[in-house]
Amino acid sequence: MWSATSFSELAREARDVEHFNRLRPAEPARTSDVRRCLAGDAPVIASTDYVRAWPQLIASYIDAPFTALGTDGFGRSDTRAALRRFFEIDRHHVVLAALTALRERGQVDAKTCAEAIARYGLAPDVLAPWLA
Repeated sequence: MWSATSFSELAREARDVEHFNRLRPAEPARTSDVRRCLAGDAPVIASTDYVRAWPQLIASYIDAPFTALGTDGFGRSDTRAALRRFFEIDRHHVVLAALTALRERGQVDAKTCAEAIARYGLAPDVLAPWLA
């Protein structure tokens, strides 16, 4: 679990590192903070109370599979918990996104994902939030 205070700052610093490395091929390459912190190939799930394009800013700077969850669309929520549930960015949907990413890598089977959907009471037939 990692908390990002600013996806734009992480992306800006990563672009600076990329720029530095591109123009100084003879020098030791630098590594951006986001690449260092999210090193490896374990799937990364970014969930935000803002649009999914925001965390997507860092996707190209890490090597791991990346899934962004966000509040794309128009909400009808009276509480933050209801907003997160409606937009599928709450803890249960984050777990499902992580399991799905692991399933796509062959590390978890479809049954595990289906069990999580049932356990958390997620509705497979619900309209995507950005279409609702």
